[in-house]
Amino acid sequence: MPTRTAVEDQEPRRRPECWCCGSFNDPGLMVRLGNHPEVAICTRCAHSISKWASEIEDRDRTGLPVRARDAFRRLRKAVVRRGWHHHHRLLGRPLRWLGRHTP
Repeated sequence: MPTRTAVEDQEPRRRPECWCCGSFNDPGLMVRLGNHPEVAICTRCAHSISKWASEIEDRDRTGLPVRARDAFRRLRKAVVRRGWHHHHRLLGRPLRWLGRHTP
């Protein structure tokens, strides 16, 4: 009667799937939640989640910086809605760079 070893019982390893967008990425490029290491989020979604969190925090704040960030967010949404960040030859790359480096 053959005995099974622990190595045979393991599932073959596969690349983790992002819980947000469903993309498959290298495990080293995934963000894991502290108390839930089974949750993996790609860096692209992690940046988006960070921006959404900042937007939620700004809901209870007032002042000039908050109004400026809100105006910038509206501008960003208009650019994305029109597809300028992908389809505009001259503005596309600077707009994508700016989107990665702003709140």
